[in-house]
Amino acid sequence: MRMRTVLLVWILVTLFASSAAAPADVSVALSDLMTKLQLQHAKLWFAGKLSNWRLADYEVQQIGANLEAARKLLADPSQADRVQERLRAVRKALQSKDVPAFMASYGALTNECNGCHRSSGYASIVMQIPLTLPVPNQLFVDQVSEGRALANASCGTCHLVADTVRDTPAFRPPPPGFPEIVSRPSFSADGLRQFLTSSHRRLGPDQAMPNPRLSESQIEAIVAYLETLRADQRH
Repeated sequence: MRMRTVLLVWILVTLFASSAAAPADVSVALSDLMTKLQLQHAKLWFAGKLSNWRLADYEVQQIGANLEAARKLLADPSQADRVQERLRAVRKALQSKDVPAFMASYGALTNECNGCHRSSGYASIVMQIPLTLPVPNQLFVDQVSEGRALANASCGTCHLVADTVRDTPAFRPPPPGFPEIVSRPSFSADGLRQFLTSSHRRLGPDQAMPNPRLSESQIEAIVAYLETLRADQRH
């Protein structure tokens, strides 16, 4: 009889502790999600503003997933539904690559977030359009697109055109196109950096290529473009 009483007391204490801890656990989980959303909200702004559509789309996907997780923890799930509706407008602007439309939809998304905070009793938490970069170690411009433009402008006259006659001497074979360059086993990012940072006036076999005199950031953009081109060939 005494053993049964002790067991009953233990069960009641366990149930009480679990019910008391549950609201606290939900609050912690929701707070963690809001912290993630705040960072993603800021990163989305700079990605979209700088027309880095791939990065912006990635951040929208992350925001959407975290909103869905938050929805399951909210007392009123319709709050998350309204934010998701604003997020869909942002996604539509990204798909059309429309910067003004992105900015307008982003502002509406931010206002909806603040409305959700106020209706939940957290009016002191106010989101705004970011004024500074959220992280110092991430580049928000579309480096690959910049690298493509630089490569075409600096080297494309010889290396890019494959279906037209190049202005090259008859005794010299035409330079390889970018896809051929990156498919070579000898191609490497470090080798390309060393090649483009050369102080010589002319580069390459027989010094046939004028040195484009690129800055470090321009060289990194071209490296990013060609490495992406090589990765695309492998998939």
